[in-house]
Amino acid sequence: MTASIDMSLLARHADEIADAARELSALGWTPATSSNFSMRMDNSHAAITISGKDKGRLSRSDIMVVDFQGNAVGSAHRPSAETGLHTQIYRRFPEAGVVLHTHSRNQSVASRLFARDGSVVLEGWELQKAITGYTTHESRLEVPVFPNTQLMPELTARIDAWLDAGKPLHAYLIDGHGIYTWGRDMPETRRHLEALEFLLACELDLKRLSS
Repeated sequence: MTASIDMSLLARHADEIADAARELSALGWTPATSSNFSMRMDNSHAAITISGKDKGRLSRSDIMVVDFQGNAVGSAHRPSAETGLHTQIYRRFPEAGVVLHTHSRNQSVASRLFARDGSVVLEGWELQKAITGYTTHESRLEVPVFPNTQLMPELTARIDAWLDAGKPLHAYLIDGHGIYTWGRDMPETRRHLEALEFLLACELDLKRLSS
């Protein structure tokens, strides 16, 4: 590992990521080694899960460092294939300290159901207030659904276009895939993820009951 990386900080981040991953795995949100998690190290590096690991059994050695161009730093391990989506968030949101990506059943089904609409629009739910910046249920929280692709530059370009159009972005779904959300630290990001999971489940129930 290069001298520019704070090894004690990396160890703390690795432990925090592994703890969160175990809890999210226990909820069934990270099936079949899916999902990926990261934490900002500094203004040009992040700690991120390596590819192909069971998220319920992560150790410190399963967390590596990448730069904000997605390159491995001081490691022969391969980072998650979706590393570019994490580093994009850190570049676009300087306040972001954690990115969590999961594949719960609700997230995956909602991503397919709302793909044609292009987004899930959340209005009138009290739990919208769990998302930083939202202080009332009388607000509109739009979660875009981006088409799935194995070409990360194509996906990051769509996210950049959304942001460049001046649209608020607190989370997004990928069609047939799962959700990405972020926050200043792990507690805030976990709160966002859990609130969005609940809200998506409510929207799915409404669809089911109204059909």
